[in-house]
Amino acid sequence: MSEKLAPDKRHKFVHNQQTVYEWDQTLDDVNMYIPLPPNVPTRSFYCTIKPQHLEVGIKGSPPYLNHDLAGPVKLDGSFWTLEDNVMHITLQKRDIGQPWPSAISGHGELDPLAVDQESRRLMLERFQIEHPGFDFSRAEFTGSCPNPQTFLGGIPR
Repeated sequence: MSEKLAPDKRHKFVHNQQTVYEWDQTLDDVNMYIPLPPNVPTRSFYCTIKPQHLEVGIKGSPPYLNHDLAGPVKLDGSFWTLEDNVMHITLQKRDIGQPWPSAISGHGELDPLAVDQESRRLMLERFQIEHPGFDFSRAEFTGSCPNPQTFLGGIPR
């Protein structure tokens, strides 16, 4: 069931007609995917995650990304890895269930329709966690989403 509610596509941040990174989100996390330049040893890359800031680069050069995040994160649940020439960054949301309009503040924020679709998808994910065994994949919601913080207290993490 959870695969039905997983992000069906990644959002892209494009600058000068080049994809800088892609991202998606779940109730708990924002995931970033940064393509790495060729012919640079993997040990040369670094990523520094702070509660509301991200810095990514190659050691000895100015940072590739050095920006505030679109929301606060928990450091103990956030991490990065390198795989198949892509840097994968997992940012654990401090405010579980809150949709982010972008991964990095001011970078290609989603339009209102996309924000609404993300909110609905995250609401479905939350309902599935709260009520295992029920299939909410065809549920439709109208109106605003209740604050997930009031519902997520008892969900095992």
